[in-house]
Amino acid sequence: MKKGDATRLEIIQKAAPIFNRKGFEGASLSELMLATGLEKGGIYRHFESKEQLAAEAFDFAWKTAMERRLAGTEEIENSVDRLKQIVRNFRERREGLVPGGCPLLNTAVDSDDGNSVLRAKAKRALRGLLGRIQSIVESGKDRGEVRGDVDSNDLATLIVSTLEGSLMMRRLQKSEEPLALACRHIEEYLEEKIRA
Repeated sequence: MKKGDATRLEIIQKAAPIFNRKGFEGASLSELMLATGLEKGGIYRHFESKEQLAAEAFDFAWKTAMERRLAGTEEIENSVDRLKQIVRNFRERREGLVPGGCPLLNTAVDSDDGNSVLRAKAKRALRGLLGRIQSIVESGKDRGEVRGDVDSNDLATLIVSTLEGSLMMRRLQKSEEPLALACRHIEEYLEEKIRA
């Protein structure tokens, strides 16, 4: 990797927690400079704008989150068990995530007030996550592991909205119980209503 590319990646990695915790408006240039050890010109040598840096920081944070959420799922043959692993990963694989919570939830809330670039990034990330779950469900239906009457879009929406909503409650209540309850409920639902 070229030195310029390595510096760019390092800036993204150091800026990602700031944007993930404070949002686009809350992340000050002075804070970004302190975290990266660069002056304003050093940052803007690698990025056209703060918005571009925020967008790439989101991509980095989301890629990291998705790697953790999907870890070990490819080795699982049964689709329902694969979905249950995604739920377990969401609950248990918190190590190594970009600090500040779920980048999808944070960016969706932060960009709702008008940052169209970050909003588009969050919408694309959500579509990708929903699509991944839908694909697992459809594959399971084809193999007779998932009931034929299951709507893959509805199930994906249920899983993601339940998990993401539980994170919001977990943060507000400063309790692990909402996330634990949501995960237990989804796992039971997958066994009782989805498995063929």
